[in-house]
Amino acid sequence: MTRFLGLLGGWCARHGRIVLALWVVLAAGLMGGSLALGRPVSNDASIPGTDAQRAHDLMKEGFGPGYATGGTVQLLLYSPDGKLTEEPRKQAVERSVAAMRTMPHVVQVDTPFRKGGIASNLQIGVITVKMQGNDPDKAGETTQALADAAAPARDAGLEVVAADDSNPASKEIKTGPSEVIGVICALLVLVFAFGTLVAAMVPIFAALVSVATGLGVIGLLGYVVDMPKQAGIMSTMIGLGVGIDYALFLLSRHRKLLADGVPVVESVRRTVASSGGAVVFAGGTVIIALSALMLAGFPLLSTLGWVTGISVVFAVLTSVTLVPALLGLLGHRVNALRIPLVRGRSSTRGGGSGWAGLGAWVARRPWRVLIGSVLVLAALAAPALALKLGPLDEGYAAKDSPGRRAYELMATAFGPGSNGPLIVVAELPEKVSGAGDATVKRIADEVAGIDGVAHVSDPKVNSSGRSVLLQTISDYAPSDPQAAEVVRRVRDVSIPGVQVHVGGKVAGLTDAGDRMAERTPLVIGVVVLLSALLLLLAFRAPVVAVKAAVMNLVSLGAAFGALALVFSIGLGSGLVGMDAPADSSYLQTLFFSVPIESYVPLMLFAVLFGLSMDYEVFLLTAVRQAHVRHGDNSRAVAEGLGSTGRVITSAALIMVAVFVAFIAYPDAMVKTFGVGLAVAIAVDATVIRGFLVPATMVLLGRANWWCPRWLDRLLPNLSVEGHEEEDPAPRAGRAQEPVGAGR
Repeated sequence: MTRFLGLLGGWCARHGRIVLALWVVLAAGLMGGSLALGRPVSNDASIPGTDAQRAHDLMKEGFGPGYATGGTVQLLLYSPDGKLTEEPRKQAVERSVAAMRTMPHVVQVDTPFRKGGIASNLQIGVITVKMQGNDPDKAGETTQALADAAAPARDAGLEVVAADDSNPASKEIKTGPSEVIGVICALLVLVFAFGTLVAAMVPIFAALVSVATGLGVIGLLGYVVDMPKQAGIMSTMIGLGVGIDYALFLLSRHRKLLADGVPVVESVRRTVASSGGAVVFAGGTVIIALSALMLAGFPLLSTLGWVTGISVVFAVLTSVTLVPALLGLLGHRVNALRIPLVRGRSSTRGGGSGWAGLGAWVARRPWRVLIGSVLVLAALAAPALALKLGPLDEGYAAKDSPGRRAYELMATAFGPGSNGPLIVVAELPEKVSGAGDATVKRIADEVAGIDGVAHVSDPKVNSSGRSVLLQTISDYAPSDPQAAEVVRRVRDVSIPGVQVHVGGKVAGLTDAGDRMAERTPLVIGVVVLLSALLLLLAFRAPVVAVKAAVMNLVSLGAAFGALALVFSIGLGSGLVGMDAPADSSYLQTLFFSVPIESYVPLMLFAVLFGLSMDYEVFLLTAVRQAHVRHGDNSRAVAEGLGSTGRVITSAALIMVAVFVAFIAYPDAMVKTFGVGLAVAIAVDATVIRGFLVPATMVLLGRANWWCPRWLDRLLPNLSVEGHEEEDPAPRAGRAQEPVGAGR
C-alpha cells in the first residue's frame, strides 16, 4: 500500500492542475445537481418486526381519511382575551375551518366546538385536519399552508400554532451559521499551528471540497434510497472534522520534509506514502464503525451510519489526492503569507520538544501516570451511571419555537399525554358489525381501566370489520418513562382471540429503545473486533491492536459521563440552549434534566470509536517508526509522542471547535452529539493519548510489538508508515529482534 500511495501522491503532485480541476468540477457538479433537483428525504422511521410497526400497518387499512396516506394535522387556537365560544371569535374560527376545507387533499376538518375539541376553560381549542393522498415528505409545507388558511382566526386576535406530530426522521435540521463558525475556528487553530495563512487554508479548502462532494452524493442518493433529514447535518459535522484533520496530518509531515531540504515532489510522495497510509487506515476504522450500525435493526440509524461514512470516504480521497495536488502546485509557497506575531512550530525540528519531554517524563514514571490517568477517567465517566434515555418531545424544543408553544397549549388544555397519543389497534378473531359489538366494548373497557390511561376515544371499526382502533391518551408526557410503561400495559391486555397492538410516536420510540438495547452488544462487539483486526493488519502486533480498542472504549466512558452530567443531571443544560418550562423554579432551571434519544448513544459510540482510532493510528505509527529505527521501547514512546503530540492536539482542537459550534443548533439531538463528540475528542487527545497510552506502552515493553511467527506469516504486509522503505530488513528478521530490549 505504501508503494501505491507513494506513486499516487507523486502523480498528483506533478499533475496538480488536472487533479484540482477534476475535484472542483466533481464537487460543483454533484452539489449543483443536488441543489437543482432538490433533496428528497424520507419521513420513514419504521422499525420492521415491532409491535408499533404492526399497529401502523393495520391503522392504514380501512379506517378512513387521516389514517392511510396524507396523515392528520392539528392546529391549536388560544384566545388570551376571552372564550373561543364568544362572538366574533367563534365566527372567525368557523371561517378558518371553511377555508381549510377547500384546500387540496383535505377530506375532513373537525372544528374545536365538537366533543373533546376544546379545553374546559374554553380558551384553548384544536382544529383537526385529516388529509388523503398528500405527500408525507411535504408535511411541513402542508402544515404551513393550513396555518396560513387560519388567517381569519388570527385577525380576530387568536393565537394559531401547529402541533408537531413528526417522528425523528422528519425533523428537518437546516444548515446554519454553525458550519461557518466551525470553519473559522478551525482556520484560527491552523494559523497558530502553522504560522502561515497559505498552509492554514490547504486543509480548509480540501475539507470543504470533500464535504461538498459528499453532500452532493447524499442528496442524489435520496432519489433511490430513503434518506432521513439528519443525514446532511451529520455528514457535514463529521466530514468537516475528519477532512481538516487528515489534511493537517499530511501537511505537517510535508512541511517538516521541506524544512529538511527534500524537494517538493519527493516530499509529497514520501508524505502520502507514509502519513497517507495512516489516513487510509484511520478513515477505514471510522467507516467500519459507522457501517456496523446496519446491525442495529433500526433503518433510520443504519442509514445515518452509512451516509455519514460517505463523508469520511471523500475526506480520505481528497486527503490522498487533492491535498498532494495542492502541495505540488504551491511548492515552497505553502509557507507564504506568514502571520505576524504568530510562530508556527509544526515544521521546525524542535517543534515537538515539549511533547518529547512529556513522553520522557511519562516513560520514567509509568505506574504513577497510569494510576493517575485511570482515576481521572473514572471520575469523568462516573456520571454516566445517571444517563437517562428516553424520547425527546417538543417540550424540550427552543422556548420561542412554534412546536414548543403548541406542546404547552396542548398539555394545558388536554393533559400532558395528549402530545403523544397511543394508537391502539386490535385484531379481532372474527368480523364484527360495528362499534356496538360486545368484543369491541370489552376492548375499550379493558384499555380504559389500565393504570395510567386518562382517556379512550370512541372505538372505530375498519371497513373489513376485523380491526378496531382506539385513540388513547395517557397521564404522562411522551418523554416521561411512565408513558412507555403505559404502552407495555396496554399491550398486555389479554382477551381471547384478540391481538392488541400499540402504535404512535411514544410506542415507536419505546420499541426503538428496546431494539437498541437488544442489538447494542452485537454492534459494539463487531466494531471492536473489526477495528482491532484492522489495527492488527496495520501494525502486525496483537497486543497493540487489543489495547487500542480498549483505550477507545475508555474515551467513550468520558463522553457518556459528560452527556449524563449536562443532560440527564441537567448541570449546564441551560448553557447549551435547553430551555426549562416557563413556570420552572430557579433550581429546576439550573438543573433542567433532558432525556437522550435511545439511538443516540449507539450512534455516538460508532462515531467516537472511529474518531478515537484516528489518533491512536497516528500516534502508534510514529512510535512504531521510531522503534523500528533503534529498538528502544521507552525512547520510541517518547519520540512518538514528541513528533505527533502537537499535531494531534491541533487536530483535536479543530474537531472540538467544529463540534462545539454545532451545539448552537436548536435541535436537541445535534446538541447531544456536539457535547458528546467535543468532550470525548478533548479527553482522548489529552488524557488518553498524552498519558494513558504512552504509560501502558512503556509498561508493556517488548509485548507491544510481539507477534507469533505463524501469525506474522499469515498477515499481509500492509505497512501504515512506510516501514518497508525505511527498514528493508525481512519481516522474519524483524520478528526475531528483541524489540523490547530498550525498556
